[in-house]
Formats: sequence, structure tokens, C-alpha cells
Amino acid sequence: MKLIINGKDKIFEKEKSLKEILKELKIEDKAMAIAVNMEIVKKDKWKSFIPKDGDKIEILSFVGGG
Repeated sequence: MKLIINGKDKIFEKEKSLKEILKELKIEDKAMAIAVNMEIVKKDKWKSFIPKDGDKIEILSFVGGG
């Protein structure tokens, strides 16, 4: 399965939930918001939401500053 994550092509051997994708990319604790094809997916849905081949995923993290 091919996904476009933050503008880069990523290949996965099988379908994975957003939560599994974050874990595999080692960013599960850093992600604050995810949009799939420009639609926000709420955090309580990450465990069950499975993107389709070719989906564009944007993973956003918030950085504090002053």
C-alpha cells in the first residue's frame, strides 16, 4: 500500500490504522493532528481509521514558543 505522508511516498506491506502508522514511523507521541485527503481525523478515530492506497496524509505536531 502506498501512502503520501507529509509529501513523501511511503510503502507499507499491508493496511494499517493511523495509530499503527504513527507507531511504525516512531512519531506516535509527537502527532497532534492528522488530516487524510484534507479531512481532519479526530484522535479517537486513529486506532480504527485505515487509509486507502494513494491517500495523502498530513501529520501535524504543535511546537510551543514565545
